[in-house]
Amino acid sequence: MNITEKILSRAAGKDSVSPGEIIEASVDLAMSHDGTSPPTINTFNKIADKVWDPEKIVIVFDHNIPANNIGSAEFQKVTRDFAKKQGIKNIYSHGEGICHQVLPERGYIKPGTVVVGADSHTCTYGAFGAFATGMGATDIAMVYATGKTWFMVPEAFKVNINGNLREFVTAKDVILNVAGEIGSYGATYKSLEFHGETIDSMDVSGRMTICNMAIELGAKNGIMEPNENTLKYLKNIEVCDFEVVKSDKDADYEKEYLFDVSDMEPQISCPSDVDNVSGISKVEGTSINQAFIGSCTNGRLEDLRIAAKVLEGKKVHEDVRLIIVPASANIYKDAMREGIIDTFIDAGGIVCNPGCGPCLGAHMGVLGKEEVCISTTNRNFVGRMGDPESFLYLANPAVAAYSAVFGEIRNPQNE
Repeated sequence: MNITEKILSRAAGKDSVSPGEIIEASVDLAMSHDGTSPPTINTFNKIADKVWDPEKIVIVFDHNIPANNIGSAEFQKVTRDFAKKQGIKNIYSHGEGICHQVLPERGYIKPGTVVVGADSHTCTYGAFGAFATGMGATDIAMVYATGKTWFMVPEAFKVNINGNLREFVTAKDVILNVAGEIGSYGATYKSLEFHGETIDSMDVSGRMTICNMAIELGAKNGIMEPNENTLKYLKNIEVCDFEVVKSDKDADYEKEYLFDVSDMEPQISCPSDVDNVSGISKVEGTSINQAFIGSCTNGRLEDLRIAAKVLEGKKVHEDVRLIIVPASANIYKDAMREGIIDTFIDAGGIVCNPGCGPCLGAHMGVLGKEEVCISTTNRNFVGRMGDPESFLYLANPAVAAYSAVFGEIRNPQNE
């Protein structure tokens, strides 16, 4: 069996499972945020009185924090009241950061476990060798009530990535390149299993970026076998009592892909589909009004460092708004200690509190009609960051920062 099948078979209490099989699985951890908790709670209240295990539920306020309108404030009040009533202590409601950064950072994610969340980018946790997937509020309500859910065991794609990345080419470019090849619907309900020397040597931040965007290819989950960097990360935050699960050497895969990224230039996802990907050389010179660096995809310290490296001693173009949102409060504090925040402010950037903010067009950076943004987020759908007639390009943090200086998409490799 492959890694996903092994994890699901354990969760189902079975010796083995196979693709297409319907199973009932025990859940190790469940999550919802300020946007999805209220509809989850509404359904939960119709079917149960008490959650199955308050210690295995985590709630994070990140999508509209601080509340930007009355509706958001009411959502957050409902969620706080529910957490108190149910004895859920694992609630982060004071700007601790984005759920997909907070959960790994605070030690909730372990290899070999089943994690579900009321957010599509829950697949991020596959970077730690967990089976992690997003679900709708109704399904999460059932998990909150019973600790169980059902899955159809997915077929798996083995994605092999080899080669050393050049300067200013990052994990974001790797997954955009994969998206361009496989397509937005090319891996629908598949398990994307990432292998290869590039993945084996990658830091935790990059691995999270790649698994985060598995859903953008339609995948049920993205997953990697934990490497040395991952195990070191877990040890440093005192996460123990887990079992590393690996695929058998003779595991079956529906498809296998091979990518060599040694000579790859920065990749750009152009409006308005994530798989509309091309090398930066084909879109250089495109004028922009806004640049955004942050999100659960690219708001980590490594992302802020590379953006600050590009911005050091430079000024943001007078016609561009540069917005930076660290993925967590801990990252924000680390960036302050390293002088990164000073670099952003001195360059003319706007640094906002940790959270999702502009990524979903909620607040702090909404786009107007015909405005163009280059962003480190994971989606560029029509209207994703504001007006349906705005345009969104996805890129890595170095490209976003460098483009902000010139007012147009530019390649920092050419400096």
